[in-house]
Amino acid sequence: MNTIAVPQWRKSTYCSNATCVEVARVEDNYLIRDSKSPAIAPLTFTAEEWTAFVRGVNEGQFAFE
Repeated sequence: MNTIAVPQWRKSTYCSNATCVEVARVEDNYLIRDSKSPAIAPLTFTAEEWTAFVRGVNEGQFAFE
């Protein structure tokens, strides 16, 4: 029997209101959504893509000037 995994959405502890980015892992994929619009389909990334994104954040590749 196939079961559908239900995402367990997480958001940053720094999020103090309902306008946050939420992340969930389902099997080998990472999902990202806007907490204001949970009915809109989330963006989906492979584990490799997610790892590259996190590495880029940690290295400051997405710093705003």
